[in-house]
Amino acid sequence: QVQLVESGGGSVQSGGSLRLSCAASGYTYSGYCMGWFRQAPGKEREGVAAINSDGSKRYADSVAGRFTISQDNAKNTLYLQMNSLKPEDTAMYYCASRVGAWLTLNKSVFDYWGQGTQVTVSS
Repeated sequence: QVQLVESGGGSVQSGGSLRLSCAASGYTYSGYCMGWFRQAPGKEREGVAAINSDGSKRYADSVAGRFTISQDNAKNTLYLQMNSLKPEDTAMYYCASRVGAWLTLNKSVFDYWGQGTQVTVSS
């Protein structure tokens, strides 16, 4: 059973930084894609960044140049470094994974989800 547990959320002022972590367990697939998604109140969940087993990365236009996704395979942990945060980045952030190395930000094709961690950016 795959389990994903996020941590690292919190409250920060505009322009600040946060690093989210996602600890993965039970994952036995050699090919995968993992991603970060976010959902603000009243809005649909959207893809933020993704990385696959080949190390390729993809970012939403809204975060490109500010956010960096990375992974530590030895620790089975996914990270999202968020810099230059803006109030519009405020949301619940979710870690997700899917079987297969197709690099995508399409939430409908992800198989496993964490419970989320809240990020609040004040102006």
